[in-house]
Amino acid sequence: MSLEFPGPQAVRKLAPGKLVIASHNEGKVREIRALLEPYGIDAVSAKELDLPEPDETGTTFFANAELKARSAADLSGLPSLADDSGLCVDALGGDPGVRTANWAETPAGTRDWQLAMRKVEDALAATGPDAGRDAHFICVLALAWPDGHVEWWEGRSDGTLAWPPRGTVGFGYDPMFVPLGDTRTYAELDPAEKHAISHRADAFAKMVEAIF
Repeated sequence: MSLEFPGPQAVRKLAPGKLVIASHNEGKVREIRALLEPYGIDAVSAKELDLPEPDETGTTFFANAELKARSAADLSGLPSLADDSGLCVDALGGDPGVRTANWAETPAGTRDWQLAMRKVEDALAATGPDAGRDAHFICVLALAWPDGHVEWWEGRSDGTLAWPPRGTVGFGYDPMFVPLGDTRTYAELDPAEKHAISHRADAFAKMVEAIF
């Protein structure tokens, strides 16, 4: 469910220095920090700054990424980069999509990604034995400055779903997603290999071209 770009951008360059990664997800923070490191960016996470996690009330990846980036920029006084991403399964009408994290929520208020993957598999099974297993990840990066300026980039990675889940690297739905052109799941790839082909890497490459 790749979404249309929300509007024109006035490109602003990003100078080396401190930047907030507007996330409490350690897996995302680790990947984004590794991608930013070559550009002289001193990345600090929202969790490290004890910034609250805003409610993701948007109905699109763009809206949620902007919401998180603006919140972190306002509270920290620093440029802030937010990622909103999700798994979109064709046979499920694009679900879990923007509700990707919700599928992992437990009654205790924690997130269980094994549970989330099982929900996806059960939903596919409920559609019938001939359900297709095509899926894609979408990532939208939003970069916000304290003065309110925001820019966005979208990335995508296509693939199929494996079951049972395989691999121990990565996070989220990585153990059940096999990118096109490979037989391994994201969770079986070396992090450097995933960084080269992932939806996040695709969005990040577009961001780098624009702002550095």
